[in-house]
Amino acid sequence: MLFDVTRGELAGIFGEDRLAALPATAFPPGAADTEGARLLQTVGVPTGTLSLRVPDAAFGRLPLVQDVVDTQYFEGAPQDAGDWPVIGWLLNAHLALDPGSGTVYAFDPDEETVRELHTDASSLVRVTLRFQRLLDEFAFGGDDGDEEADFERLDQEVERIVQETSGIDPLPFRDDETAWSVIGDEIAAGQRFKAR
Repeated sequence: MLFDVTRGELAGIFGEDRLAALPATAFPPGAADTEGARLLQTVGVPTGTLSLRVPDAAFGRLPLVQDVVDTQYFEGAPQDAGDWPVIGWLLNAHLALDPGSGTVYAFDPDEETVRELHTDASSLVRVTLRFQRLLDEFAFGGDDGDEEADFERLDQEVERIVQETSGIDPLPFRDDETAWSVIGDEIAAGQRFKAR
């Protein structure tokens, strides 16, 4: 794992009621005992920006990529991608976990693109944690505050997350078109905050 993330750390920041996890039974055979699946089972992610996929009510399993998109139309999709579990949703993309490498991929059905989004699940949890915490804790100055200074501080916080992440995992922010880059831009512009 690239990042050391624990359930206790997330619960200490967000509380247990704001954490989502996936049961081991939701993963296809052979995937449940992989490092990334175990992290999503035991640590989970904070709710809000990222949505974990809800297992199918009838079968208790996560859908596979082939159940949600036709990979033949996704240029550059790995040959076995259709058998990967879809673990979540971010912006317009289905997030899938490659059980073999542990890499998290983003399948965007609108653009018919597939991209490596995280080197491993710990990076997914870490970026989600950092952005969700920023959204929860950033304080704007209020009516009499200096709005320009607020947005400068906000931009610096987003840039800090980008730089600290990219020093360990370059995938989430490798260009302006990754889902996390778009979300970072939205946050820096003052979007995605609860009514202020």
